[in-house]
Amino acid sequence: MRLRREKGRVLFVGQSYYHAWYLSRELRKLGWRADVLNWDQNPHHDIYYHGEDFRFRYEGRHALRHALFYARSIPRYDIFHFSNRGGIRFGNTLHDTVAQRFGEAAEIRLLKRLGKKIVYSNNGCLDGVLQSSYDAWGPEPTCEICPWRDQPHICSDELNREWGELRNSLADYQVTTGGNRADWNDDPTVHEVPQFYCLDPDVWRPDLTVPDEHRLDRPPGRFRLYHAVGNAHDRVAAETRQSLKSTHIWFPLAEQLRSEGRDVELFYATDIPNRDVRYYQLQSDLVCDMLTVGWFGSNVREAMMLGKPAITYLRPVWLDQIREQIPDYVDELPVVSATPETVHDVVCELLDDEARRRELGEAGREFALKWHSAPAAARRFDAIYSELLERR
Repeated sequence: MRLRREKGRVLFVGQSYYHAWYLSRELRKLGWRADVLNWDQNPHHDIYYHGEDFRFRYEGRHALRHALFYARSIPRYDIFHFSNRGGIRFGNTLHDTVAQRFGEAAEIRLLKRLGKKIVYSNNGCLDGVLQSSYDAWGPEPTCEICPWRDQPHICSDELNREWGELRNSLADYQVTTGGNRADWNDDPTVHEVPQFYCLDPDVWRPDLTVPDEHRLDRPPGRFRLYHAVGNAHDRVAAETRQSLKSTHIWFPLAEQLRSEGRDVELFYATDIPNRDVRYYQLQSDLVCDMLTVGWFGSNVREAMMLGKPAITYLRPVWLDQIREQIPDYVDELPVVSATPETVHDVVCELLDDEARRRELGEAGREFALKWHSAPAAARRFDAIYSELLERR
């Protein structure tokens, strides 16, 4: 019996919610060796992850174990795909130890000298863009309402510049979605690849049965808005509810709609395991996301895959930038755009138009299958990774 030759070998170093996990499973079906290493030191983040092949532990002789894993990975993989700002590393322990002796990111520079390819996935507004650049976009204040604005150890021009320069010096290919092409994101290595931010279409399925323990009471005629913030204790101001997720807008809006005589409730999800939030999304009529940032994240992608309509703010200049690379993505996108000034009327229009909500939901499922399903992601990265390997 002849074994099928592997197309290539990729290690996803670090978690990106569940994206790398589902992408790696589908890549295996196409002939790739594709594994996921979880080196996250914070166990509270486990609620956002769906699987891993390897995990760094942080007890006992962990530094030696991490170094051995790194050394064994060098002959085992051709491509190392990292995610998240500050995340181009094999965990903090190995990174810090090597940096003290050989300089910043020395373990990654060694991979590059050995001919390995470095891929990186962008993860948000503080990744590759100065805070001052981001805040200048407008028209709505974005950084001004963010609790991280005055926390320079998380987000600042200096910190963002330092990371952008390092990231671009290391990555052979960078993945992003949503425009945001300023500063270090305006670089030939940065590409709009929404497929990376993928989901399993069977895990997020419109006809899922909701388990009894997740079922919500629902009086006849009630309209349910769904709004979610992960790690809300760090990202939402306690007194004002201010956040980039627009929590401070959605709560008052629900109260206003009730004062106008509409039977509306807002379901607010935070710190719920990701595998469970889909059940609450399914029981909602409208998924409510960010109204100032200019794009959307996992919450809206999940909504589309579940066949639920979603609202966010789509920044026109970013849509134009995405259209330059993937025009069909922009032309087919079935997400409703709204600002803090228009959101009341937009929600009321959708509340009164069940047919429109159903149409958006059906279009969202079709769109998500095409652009954000794990099989679609595997086909795209089969091509991306193959081309990278051909350059060697």
